[in-house]
Amino acid sequence: MAAKTPLALVKEKFGEKEKLVEALEKLTGESLWVSRTNKEKGLAHVSNAKLLRLHATFTAVKEKFGTREKLIDAILEVEKRAKDAGLRQKHLEWPVPRLFDAYKSATKRHAPPAATRPAAAVKAPAPKAAPSAKAKPAKVAKKASKKS
Repeated sequence: MAAKTPLALVKEKFGEKEKLVEALEKLTGESLWVSRTNKEKGLAHVSNAKLLRLHATFTAVKEKFGTREKLIDAILEVEKRAKDAGLRQKHLEWPVPRLFDAYKSATKRHAPPAATRPAAAVKAPAPKAAPSAKAKPAKVAKKASKKS
C-alpha cells in the first residue's frame, strides 16, 4: 500500500488546511515560537508536509518540555554544558524544530552503548556449523596428460 500524501493526511486529521494552521498557531505562542515567517503570507502559504512536521514537533516539545527554555536546558544538561552561557545564547536563536533535533541527537550520542543497540545486535553470533558428512567432496584437480 502506498504512503498517503500530505494533503490526504491533513484532510484525515484536521479536515482542512485552515484548521491545521489554527492548531499550529495555538502551539506557536511566545513560549515555543521564534517567528521567521513572512508577515504578509503567514503559515497559510506553507506546504502541508511542513505544517504536519511542525505540528508533530511542537506537540512533542510541548508535552515533554513545555517551553523552549526548558528544551534548551535539557540539551545543555545532556551535553554536560549547563553552565556554558555562550552556547545557551546560541541555542536561544535556534527555532524549535532545530532544537528538538539537537536534543534527540545529543541523547543518542550520550546514551550508554548497550542502550543504543537493538536487541538483535546484542545477541552473540551463532557458532559456525561444522562441515556435514553429506557435503560433496572437493574435486581433485586432474593433471592432463600430454600425449607425445
